[in-house]
Amino acid sequence: MRDEDNIVQIASLVPDYMGFIFYEKSPRFVGKTFSIPLMPSSIKKVGVFVDATVSEMLSARDRHQLDFLQLHGQESVATVKELKKNGAGIFKVFSMDDHFDFSMAKPFEEYVDFFLFDTKGKYYGGNGTTFNWNILSRYQGDVPFLLSGGLTPENIDEVKQIGAIKLQAVDVNSGVESSPGVKDAGKVLSVVNRLNDFNKRN
Repeated sequence: MRDEDNIVQIASLVPDYMGFIFYEKSPRFVGKTFSIPLMPSSIKKVGVFVDATVSEMLSARDRHQLDFLQLHGQESVATVKELKKNGAGIFKVFSMDDHFDFSMAKPFEEYVDFFLFDTKGKYYGGNGTTFNWNILSRYQGDVPFLLSGGLTPENIDEVKQIGAIKLQAVDVNSGVESSPGVKDAGKVLSVVNRLNDFNKRN
């Protein structure tokens, strides 16, 4: 999210989290003069970074009052540990393909709040494609995770078949956009309604 009117519009649907990309090479980069408008306090604000320095991330956290930092690059365990020591909430992202080794996530478990499993692709997120969700059955860690990668109103029902007990939330991005960084409220509402309907039945 980056457009103020669009942020307010989507915030009215009260998602659990809302993401803001601080990676300058992303087509969804928030820009140099970005500020987050007032929104319901229940919505957790997530800043997305790719191989930024600890000081850069903590500065952005404090400036924008971010609840979580989402690390989408090759950040080291030492970097994550330093962020956690400074009180940051952390999502650590791993790019998934059929050969992903979940042991790579193990050293981070002590310092992160959530993992985020996304499709391996050309871009750091927003590739618009899913990965083989069957490989999630190999995840044996204790840290809950978010699922991302090519999620749309058309395939969101399939997420309900995963059955992974550590699945905390879904992260929708390009699959609910009208253009990069601009979310279609109708598509977001469709995802929210489908997930709420599933939760009510379970």
